[in-house]
Amino acid sequence: MVMPVFVVQEHHATHLHFDFRLEIYGVLKSWAIPKGPSMNPKDKRLAIMFSIEDHTLEYGTYEGIIPAGQYGSGAVLIWDSGDYEPAGGSIAEGRLEFILKGKQLKSSFMLAKMSGKIKGWLLIKKRDSFAQMAYVTETMLNPELKKRLKIKVPPRTAS
Repeated sequence: MVMPVFVVQEHHATHLHFDFRLEIYGVLKSWAIPKGPSMNPKDKRLAIMFSIEDHTLEYGTYEGIIPAGQYGSGAVLIWDSGDYEPAGGSIAEGRLEFILKGKQLKSSFMLAKMSGKIKGWLLIKKRDSFAQMAYVTETMLNPELKKRLKIKVPPRTAS
C-alpha cells in the first residue's frame, strides 16, 4: 500500500511562512502556517487554508526562487517531507488527524478548523513520546543555500 505524502516548504515571500501540504485524493491540499509547524503540543499554530487551486504532487518537490512578479515570488525550499498515515476526520468535517513520518515532524498531529473562520485552521501536535516541549521552529534558508537556489517557475496547480 502506497502511503500519501506530506511536505512543508519554507517560503520566503513577502512574509516568511511555511506551506504545509497533505496529499489528499491525488493532489496537495495546502495551508500557510505563518510561524511554522511545532513539535510542542502547547503550540496551536494558525494554518490558513489556501484559497487557490490545489497543487499537483509534483509541486511537493519544488525548490527554487519564484521570479518577481509571479504569485508567491521569493525563495522556496523543502523544510520537511515524508509519508503520512491518515488517522481520522476530513476537511469537510473540519478536523483532520494524521501521523507524520518526516525527518523533523513525527507522530500524531491534527488540523482543526476554527469556528466561524472560513479559511482558519489550527495545526496541533498531539501529546505523545515524540512531543518536544522546548521546540523552536527554525528556518533553514541561509545566504549560502540561497545562492544555490535557481530562479524557476514552480509547477502549475492542479486543474
